[in-house]
Amino acid sequence: MPHDSHAKHAWPLFRSLASYSLPGDLMAGLTLAAIAIPEQMATARLGGFAPQIGFFAFMAGSLGFALLGGNRFLSCGADSTITPIFAGGLAALAAVGSPQYQGYAVALALMVGMMMLAGGAFRLGGIANLLSVPVMVGFLAGISVHIIVSQLPGVLGLKSPSGPTLDRIGVLAGELSRSNPFTLCIGLGVLATVFVSEKISAKIPGALIGLVAATLATIGLGLEGEGVSVVGSVPGTLPRLTLPELAPEHWVHLVSLAFVITVVVMVQTAATTRSFPSDPDKPADVDRDFLGAGAGSVLSGLFGAFPVNASPPRTGIVAETGGQSQLAGLAAAAIVLALLAFGTGLLQHVPDAALGGILLFVALRIIRVKQIVTIYRQSFSEFLLIAATAALIIVLPIQQGAFLGIMLSLLHGIWSTTRARLVEFERVPGTTIWWPAHPHIAGERIEGVAVIGLQAPLSFLNAPGFRSDVTKVLGAATPQLLVLEASGMVEIDFTAAQILLDVFKACSEQGVTVALARLESVRAQNAFERFRLFDALPREHVFHSVDEAVRKLAKVQ
Repeated sequence: MPHDSHAKHAWPLFRSLASYSLPGDLMAGLTLAAIAIPEQMATARLGGFAPQIGFFAFMAGSLGFALLGGNRFLSCGADSTITPIFAGGLAALAAVGSPQYQGYAVALALMVGMMMLAGGAFRLGGIANLLSVPVMVGFLAGISVHIIVSQLPGVLGLKSPSGPTLDRIGVLAGELSRSNPFTLCIGLGVLATVFVSEKISAKIPGALIGLVAATLATIGLGLEGEGVSVVGSVPGTLPRLTLPELAPEHWVHLVSLAFVITVVVMVQTAATTRSFPSDPDKPADVDRDFLGAGAGSVLSGLFGAFPVNASPPRTGIVAETGGQSQLAGLAAAAIVLALLAFGTGLLQHVPDAALGGILLFVALRIIRVKQIVTIYRQSFSEFLLIAATAALIIVLPIQQGAFLGIMLSLLHGIWSTTRARLVEFERVPGTTIWWPAHPHIAGERIEGVAVIGLQAPLSFLNAPGFRSDVTKVLGAATPQLLVLEASGMVEIDFTAAQILLDVFKACSEQGVTVALARLESVRAQNAFERFRLFDALPREHVFHSVDEAVRKLAKVQ
């Protein structure tokens, strides 16, 4: 039985250990380690780092999240979603693999961690909604292409081309005939092993099985002599405190990249913790988990690694294999630590193509084909959003594409809000219900009464259009009573409040009585008080329903 404590919600640290199950967590930790070891090595290589740096990131992510996070299952560590983004950004500042590159990565991890900690402390979980689903799907598709293009040279046994992504694809296509058949067999063999294992059960460590088989084949058949490159010597070093020696202006260069990475980490952390909630009967504590992910990145920087992120697949493994708390992640981290201390010699003959095969599988898995097809069928305009986001990520330098993808998501949200226009209401015959007018639904109007509403927050984005629409209603046939059905107006900002005041005064000057119905939002009610809208609209003209307003002010029975 899992251990529980009535004080678990009061724990400031290690809250997620309050419901541990020693046998279940240790078994889940063993499975997690089997999945994480090859994945973390591969992700480190994807970013241009030595394999042990990926292990440092995993240990830091696991410890940091256990320290401050709340979700009992979430696995935090090196992640292939963010690694191509920050690797591209860092490569523009320093040569990949150089001490300067490593220093920038450490600084970036610290900055991302501090931004995540601030997001959790100030309860900014709403930032996770900055990326709409279509933009996130396009974002992942673009990232997938980057991973595939970066790993194909290793799988094909070719020299990695430089330049923009599209140019690299062209170069690789022209050199396919020069592929090394041995590396190609290893890469595709590992890819197939992981794919089949995943199809049978996510609990099977297909990546580890493929890695071990590829390594044994490389040693047994002497494939290094056939041009198969291997990881080589992995230092058995343990994490030690690392602080970057960067000038202040160099930190400034990282701010925009850190912001992009932080937004992506927030989105993925929120999605993961909501998909695998600690308690299905309670909402996920996204802000608390931001603290955990932030602590993971800070520790990762102090360990000399790079930013970390929540992993949905690894989190699913913990949940499915009996894990009850973050003890599973800590157990996996302890196994990785033991490997670093005593077993790095086992990694010397691991083929680079095997790591490439693992990453090819990751790249193919993050392309959400079913979702893309569904969006294409149900909303073609949002399918174009997927295509545009993916194109930005692929064509531009990846960190710029990612930033523009975030901006595209925000612009899409703004555009959706500005599209909200005035809706006229009609009474459903034989009832007291007032419903938005529809060409296929019979409704009735009352002489001298106009009922209007806006089914969106009223803000500076749509308030001018709202005023224009009201003017048209008043000009078409000046009513005696204008009822504003406000159930959809959940928020009113300063600009919108000034326009409402103008509308109320214009109606008064034209002899039109104005009433307000169904102002249900507490924030909108506070806005009416704060912006002194009741100075222009008598409080006795505020009603709980349109029918009540019409009966009392239009004298209709």
